[in-house]
Amino acid sequence: MNVRSSAFKDGDFIPKKYTCDGNDISPPLEWDSVQGAKSYAIIVEDPDAPGGTFIHWVIYNIHQNSLPENVEKKEESKFGIQGINDFEEIGYGGPCPPRTHPPHRYYFNVYALTEDLPKKSRVTADELKKMMQGKIIEQGQIMGKYKRS
Repeated sequence: MNVRSSAFKDGDFIPKKYTCDGNDISPPLEWDSVQGAKSYAIIVEDPDAPGGTFIHWVIYNIHQNSLPENVEKKEESKFGIQGINDFEEIGYGGPCPPRTHPPHRYYFNVYALTEDLPKKSRVTADELKKMMQGKIIEQGQIMGKYKRS
């Protein structure tokens, strides 16, 4: 499954607008429609964080194959159910690596699922991964980098 963004190409730098140094809004995303998928889920991860993989976004029960820029930061939106990120907030939390670090990589992982998942308040990425077990048809990702100036 190919994952794309009109804001950045795979492997390129994520524009400041989508980070803690900018407007901290989610970038637009689009992915291939997967036959048989009833819903999609997205987990955004930074594996370069000092304390281990840092979660920036958890959203599931998405019923289209794209998300617009700036998905509202609330648990239930017209685009899906959003969980809690490692900033302890609901919705998208943009890249915000320590200023002294080299560029971090941010993986926007998209999962095509055989069914909708049960609504769970403040779901974490680990909980979502457990809920998705045995229900993933296909997955894809786009990676963007960011370094604070």
